Amino acid sequence: MRTFARFLDLASRTLFILGGVGLAVMTLIIGWQVFARYVLNASPSWSEQASLVLMIWYVSFAAAAGVREGFHIRITAFAESLPGHWPNRLQLVSHLIVALVGCAMAFWGGELIMRTWEHVIPTLGISRGFAYLPLPISGFLIALFALENILEQINPAIAGDAES
Repeated sequence: MRTFARFLDLASRTLFILGGVGLAVMTLIIGWQVFARYVLNASPSWSEQASLVLMIWYVSFAAAAGVREGFHIRITAFAESLPGHWPNRLQLVSHLIVALVGCAMAFWGGELIMRTWEHVIPTLGISRGFAYLPLPISGFLIALFALENILEQINPAIAGDAES
């Protein structure tokens, strides 16, 4: 289990780094586009599509990392108001739903890639399927991260193993 937790920890850190780099590069591209449009009077035709592709990539990766790190927004007032073991059960159901959504992203994201691989983004000259590549990757990782959350909730000792 320690190897699995270490792999997921490495994957999460890698997703954060990729997400941060993607955001920084997109910011540079948008900055260049604004400068080119208003100062040079020659806006690059590729900048908008490149920014959109980068956004798909870094948002998908950050969303997957958010499942592992638990920084997604959630409202816990209802769950915490329930008696007994209900809050834990509700959280377990929540992790299960997230895992299923991750599986759906992986499956249908792969389907989307296969259906759009032959389409080319004209201003970039790359496959539209390449733009959607992070969907199945992050979906698979979301499912893995949610599975880890489920296992940790069922057996809290597992979380201690990951730290040592």
